[in-house]
Amino acid sequence: MARYTGPVCRLCRRQGIKLFLKGERCYTPKCAIERRRSAPGESATGNRRRRRLSEWGIHLREKQKARHIYGVLERQFRKHYAVAARQRGATGENLLKILETRLDNVVYRLGWANSRKEARQMVSHGHLAVNGRRARTPSISVKEGAEISWVPSSTSTTQYEIVQYQAQRRQPPEWLQMDARGMMGRMLRQPERADMDIRIDDRLIVEFYSR
Repeated sequence: MARYTGPVCRLCRRQGIKLFLKGERCYTPKCAIERRRSAPGESATGNRRRRRLSEWGIHLREKQKARHIYGVLERQFRKHYAVAARQRGATGENLLKILETRLDNVVYRLGWANSRKEARQMVSHGHLAVNGRRARTPSISVKEGAEISWVPSSTSTTQYEIVQYQAQRRQPPEWLQMDARGMMGRMLRQPERADMDIRIDDRLIVEFYSR
């Protein structure tokens, strides 16, 4: 399945919640959820009657919500789930930990990007390094104790200056440490379920793949 390239605000309206796919815009009154709370295909007054979702449809929608939030393709998502299922502990929680520790998500959590899409682009363009080695794969799993930094050739760009300014106004989660001046990030520990400020019912995703 190809990556979704349509209007991302439509995805938020379909789910009925903010997926924070447009960065700073999601925190302003311009957000589609604030302006139009109706789902796609439904009028603002709710006159059009929507078909009730089946149990399978509810599970599918939750899985799609997680995919869109983290910007992961279907094939990648299945691979992440397969790895989570082989690990000890709750499969759903393992899956969310895998998604949270992807390099593109860690860059987003550090406050270096306004959205995960922007973070993925920064990694793909080779602006960042993990433990001193340039990384170009957004799906790299960041391990505990790993350091994320900017490669020297990218520190002279305008983008670096903008990110450095923005990073000073943001606070990363407790499982990450960030030096705003040196633009250096470190993963202190594995994220726990309580650290994830996302509205995803991982139980429904597990049931979707277990059917």
